Order: sequence, then structure tokens, then C-alpha cells
Amino acid sequence: MTAVPDSENSIANLIDAAHEARKEGPRPHLGGSLIGHPCDRWLWLSFRLAVIEEFPGRILRLFRRGQNEEAQIVSDLRAIGMHITDTGANQARVNFGKHFSGSIDGIGTYVPGGGTKKHILEFKTHSDKSFKALTKDGVQKSKPQHWAQVQVYMLGKDIDRALYVAINKNDDHIYTERVKLDKKEAQKYVDRAHRITMAERMPEPLSHDPSWYQCKWCPGHPLCFTERLTKQINCRTCAHATPCEDSTWHCARHDAGGIPFDYQLTGCESHVLHPDLVPWKMLDSVSRWEAVYEIDGVPIRNGEGDANVFASAELVSNLNACLSVVRGEAPEIEGLHTVLGARVMG
Repeated sequence: MTAVPDSENSIANLIDAAHEARKEGPRPHLGGSLIGHPCDRWLWLSFRLAVIEEFPGRILRLFRRGQNEEAQIVSDLRAIGMHITDTGANQARVNFGKHFSGSIDGIGTYVPGGGTKKHILEFKTHSDKSFKALTKDGVQKSKPQHWAQVQVYMLGKDIDRALYVAINKNDDHIYTERVKLDKKEAQKYVDRAHRITMAERMPEPLSHDPSWYQCKWCPGHPLCFTERLTKQINCRTCAHATPCEDSTWHCARHDAGGIPFDYQLTGCESHVLHPDLVPWKMLDSVSRWEAVYEIDGVPIRNGEGDANVFASAELVSNLNACLSVVRGEAPEIEGLHTVLGARVMG
């Protein structure tokens, strides 16, 4: 009997497509789970929503598996006599201000070997390869990003111990490690987060070598090394927007503070591309609400789109057409743009 071949409409593909359709949006803050990432630039780009990582359905299902595992781990820990609070739907948060915060998997007492001392709880699932490295080298060496995460959580909750629980997704083996607070290192991570979130300009990258192993597969690689142009048009990629110390955002163009996050995700027609998120030289502008970029030797005005100014979305979606309009090489497009106010898109 011949098996029916897989297709785009197979059950597996349809399930993955459903996950992709309902995926969660980006976080409004820089999360504690990220602060151990080795690259300042990636953290800035991620926080600024200049690069929004897209995951296929299979990976989203893997994330779901990790989330679902948390309830099972809590159940197992309670079965051995641990007392656990601030977990599941009642997760505790740590908030360090200046857009840096995180959610804790739980707080536990009666940890074997820990007596009544409170422990921050952190739960992770691992591939077989990652799990073997973890059991060989421990959290700090094999998973420095996880170690940094529990450090800032301990600091934020004034708890000097953490219990790290890891599950091997391949064979369900369990690894646990009690981690001690290193207050000096934890504060360094908090200071790093504040420096990055409050930075007006893009930090230097981890490496200037596009083939460097930590850069090669990074979602920010195109923006650092190839196109050097953000594809995201939102408040945080706009030159008018500024992060504030009270964890809000302010728009200079409209003199508006406390911009709701849902609104930030799309922004407005006044968007001007942040100069660090484009590959072009900035020229002098007669308007403080516009940027003038030199693109292929041609000055292009970027701001509220009109007959002579191109909206950010136009430049990002169809730069060649914009250049053709300015050079007079596409009279049919130029007429629509300058006379009728049509936008150059797609």
C-alpha cells in the first residue's frame, strides 16, 4: 500500500499554520530572560522592534511544550514536599524600571538541601545535546543566559538562592542545580539593561565579522551586515520617539507621552526612519520633522508622505520606485504620487 504524500494542506502543516496565525506579539519591555545575550546590539534592536523574529509553527509548538512542562514540574516538586507560590497564572514579576522587567516561574521553599530558605524557581526544557552540556558543565558555563536570568530575578526579589530545573525533551531526564546569588554580577546585568534600553543610538555589535558564529544565524544579521535596513515601521524605529525612565515612550513630533504599546506597533504617518536603522547618509533638513537621506546619490526626504516627501513604508517596501519618481524615470508613478498623493508600495 502506498502512503499518501505530504502536502501543503497536510494536517501537520495546517496545525503549524494555525500556530503561526495566532502567535504572540513582541514584548513591550526588555525581558530578564534576554539580558544574558552576548550582543548589546541585538538586545537594542529587539527592544526597539527593529528586528522582530519570526518563528515557524514547529518552533512555536516547541515553545508551547516548554510552557506546558512548567505545570508538570511544579506538580512533581510539590509531590516531594516543596511549597511553591507565584507560579502559573499567578507568576510574580520583577521590575527594575527603565523598560527592564521579567516574570518568574515560581518561588519555592523546602527545597531539598535548602531548608526553609526561599528559592527563585526557573524551569527549562532542553534538547539532548544541550542537556548533556548542562549536566557536564552546569548552568553558568553551559547556559550563561539562563544563569543571568536567575541572577536578576534573585536580585529583584531579594532572594539569594535559585533552583534551576531542566528537563531533557529526548528522554525526560531531570537535572537540578541550586544557584547562589552573585549580587555584583546581577547588578551588572541590570545596569546593562538600563544602558541598552535608554540608548538613543544603536550599540556596537558583538562582532564586525559577518561569518562569526554568534552573528551568522542571528535574526539581526541582515540589518548588521547586508541590507542594513529595518523592515519594521513602528514607533520604536522612528527618530521622533524616545524611551523614558518611567518605562513609557515619548513622541517629539506630536509632543505625546505614554504612547500605548498597541499603538507603538504601527505608529503614525509622521514616522521618520531612525538614522541607525538605514544604510544611507543623512543630509541637512529644513524641517525638524523630516530626515533627508542620500540614496544612490539622490536626496530623498523622509517623513509625512506628500508630493515631495516619502513615507517610511514607501522607502522600505519599494525603494527603487521611490528613486525612479525622484529621478523622473517613472512619470506614470510620479503623477500618481505628486498629483494624487498615492503611495509607492510593494
